[in-house]
Amino acid sequence: MQEKYHAQEIERQAQQDWQEQAVFNVSEVSDKPKYYCLSMFPYPSGKLHMGHVRNYTIGDVLSRYRRMQGYNVLQPMGWDAFGLPAENAAIQRGVPPAQWTYDNIAYMRGQLQSLGFGIDWRRELATCDPDYYRWNQWLFLRMLEKGIAYQKTQVVNWDPVDQTVLANEQVIDGCGWRTGALVEKREIPGYYLAITQYADELLADLDKLPGWPERVKTMQANWIGKSYGVDITFPADTASGMPQALKVFTTRADTLIGATYVAVAAEHPVALHAAQDQPALAAFIEECRHGATIEAELATQEKKGMATGLYVMHPLTGERLPVWVANYVLMSYGEGAVMAVPAHDERDFEFASQHALPIRVVIKPAGGELILPLTQAYTEYGITFDSGEFSGLESAAAIDAIADALARKEMGEKRVRYRLRDWGISRQRYWGCPIPLIHCQHCGVVPVPDDQLPVVLPVDLVPDGSGNPLAKTPSFYECTCPRCGQPARRETDTMDTFVDSSWYFIRYACPDQHEAMTDQRADYWLPVDQYIGGIEHAILHLLYSRFWSKVMRDLGGVSCDEPFSNLLTQGMVLNEIYFRKTGAGRIHYYNPSEVDILYDEAGKRTGAILQADGEPVESGGIGTMSKSKNNGVDPQEIVEHYGADTARLFMMFASPPTQTLEWSDAGVEGAFRFLKRLWRQVYLHVQQDAAVPAIDSVTQHALPAEFKALRYQLHQTIVKVSDDLERRHTFNTAIAAVMELINELTKLQDSDDPVARQLMQEALENIVLLLSPIVPHICHILWRELRPGTELLDQSWPKADEQALIQDEMDLVVQVNGKLRAQVRVARDASHAAIEQVALAHEHIQKSVAGRPVKRVVIVPGKLVNIVV
Repeated sequence: MQEKYHAQEIERQAQQDWQEQAVFNVSEVSDKPKYYCLSMFPYPSGKLHMGHVRNYTIGDVLSRYRRMQGYNVLQPMGWDAFGLPAENAAIQRGVPPAQWTYDNIAYMRGQLQSLGFGIDWRRELATCDPDYYRWNQWLFLRMLEKGIAYQKTQVVNWDPVDQTVLANEQVIDGCGWRTGALVEKREIPGYYLAITQYADELLADLDKLPGWPERVKTMQANWIGKSYGVDITFPADTASGMPQALKVFTTRADTLIGATYVAVAAEHPVALHAAQDQPALAAFIEECRHGATIEAELATQEKKGMATGLYVMHPLTGERLPVWVANYVLMSYGEGAVMAVPAHDERDFEFASQHALPIRVVIKPAGGELILPLTQAYTEYGITFDSGEFSGLESAAAIDAIADALARKEMGEKRVRYRLRDWGISRQRYWGCPIPLIHCQHCGVVPVPDDQLPVVLPVDLVPDGSGNPLAKTPSFYECTCPRCGQPARRETDTMDTFVDSSWYFIRYACPDQHEAMTDQRADYWLPVDQYIGGIEHAILHLLYSRFWSKVMRDLGGVSCDEPFSNLLTQGMVLNEIYFRKTGAGRIHYYNPSEVDILYDEAGKRTGAILQADGEPVESGGIGTMSKSKNNGVDPQEIVEHYGADTARLFMMFASPPTQTLEWSDAGVEGAFRFLKRLWRQVYLHVQQDAAVPAIDSVTQHALPAEFKALRYQLHQTIVKVSDDLERRHTFNTAIAAVMELINELTKLQDSDDPVARQLMQEALENIVLLLSPIVPHICHILWRELRPGTELLDQSWPKADEQALIQDEMDLVVQVNGKLRAQVRVARDASHAAIEQVALAHEHIQKSVAGRPVKRVVIVPGKLVNIVV
């Protein structure tokens, strides 16, 4: 065995052995229980970042642990390869997105392999491969047949320069994030998936997921947002020119008498009707077209509005209520209209206060009064008052009574609604899965026949930022109608990339199946036993995946109800942010590796300078590693300098996996030193006496007390590490326990005692086994030195020796009048009298008692002694 730890040489050898033995290639033909461990697949952006390393190391630790427990373990990998970033990169570089994407995949695959992850690479897939997205198209057509997929017009953010739809987060201050052009709201046709048909099941089945964090389940439940309320019709005041009645949905029908106006969205037909002869209103509606389209933004933006001059009638009181256009009402939610009760709704209160509209209070706290006038909306349930015949009722009873009254007048009915909206999947972009539809002047919208799938995306187009290249490529969109044979036009919209990621975990089970979307192997592997990914995917990706899986189940593709049995959401990796503001007001970010920190004589940090020019840079504090902030750490540099095991060890030791991890160069150095120490510990042992037999239960009783204590710690460590990996997923505490054990082994290092050498052998063997899921390369080689002629890959997870966990002595805490004062060690079979004698004799106890008479001594067996004076 070489004396020095050479990480690169060791890791190269270990990975070569794994590859030659095809260790991680698994099949469904096995008598072992299956374990499917999956980390969310990466976008091929160019390089892995440390967030990736953390994510995949967690999965690899769990996979290797389960493998040692005797499971048939699947850990696959693929690439979420479609998406807008590839188009933007292509525009910048003047190359096709396909070229950029596949080059990145090749590089990132090499990075993953250098980290030693136990992946079955035969199952690798990329969502931009026609063999994969063919089945997106196939299932979309089945959804179309079942009425789950459909077309309708949608209001979108339209960049008139890029000629493309922008996501809400790509609209900054009303302008396109890339072009700076004023964004417009446009109604364009798009394709939707009726996820709302599954809303009840998606909500109810959260109870089938005890292995998910409660936080994530709550987020999903809130997103689905099941609510019980009343549909209410406000009749049109035709004398004012109101063209139609307005229907609203409310969960607070108990506040109906307090309604003082009705607000509609800017796109509502009533708003457009009123704007025909009101230029000022038309201008305001145009302004709203450039505003927010999501609730989170609407909640914080200034509430603006304008009266239409139109009125509706209150359905119960007959009062005329003005109709306003308001920027906080979205056409895409409900009927695009809300009844406004300013006294009992925060947004309505803010709006009414700004526009001097009446605020009518009709709910007060049960057993209390409100201070009037209100300074903010009272939004709690309570008791109705000033509500005519409905006064004096608790809110729940008032809702029922008002709903009944409305139903008798045929102006309302109870209804269950959801916050969840159907999933719009149309994207006016190039680098995505083509929607398999054909537009024919004679036949309308015609599905592409199954035998003509996939509709293959051209891979040689270079977007220039002026709209979807597919719409300008006749070789793609010109086609023949499959029904009538006349010239037709292929759909140029592509699918939302969430479609690609909504079922990739199913395709891993059968990636070589070319005749069907899935086969029986999917039923063997699914559901995923452990899914790992960032909390940022807690809602959309997971919700869409659950929906897609249920649709596949209903179409016979899979048999499970839920795709992921257990979910671990890892925390983000943080690093310091450094920047300078340029003369143009822009911010330029610098990588921390380019920056030197300045300290004063007392060691206090005083600033930072750029290494390149020695000039100051500003610190933006600690933030999530990201390309945009240029504060990432390239894992390749860590691997090349310290080795993959050091990177893995640091990522698992620095913090629990669900918490954020702050990057530390010193922490990396510390991990490297630990591995060198481990290597040297084994080296010194095998140089002295290689392959000595380990101690077993038979010789346990004959050990001296010091050796028994050390063997007790060893087997306690096995228990703890097993629990940390199995139940708690706290890899940091597992590593810390092993480190403490290694510290104790120094007591045996120079001993010539044969029994000490046996105990050292046993300890080192188990340490290598316990650490092998986390740092597999070094453990692979060390095992060969400890057990020549055997392979670590053939070993099972260690089990604690029950005999070693039985101690001859035990520690008891000693209290005086309930306050901790000392700790004593006694024989495990000591009598109460003996325990009492030892406790009272302890010097700290004698000081605490101070000559006072002892009234009684209470002994809790195995735990404590309490002396009452």
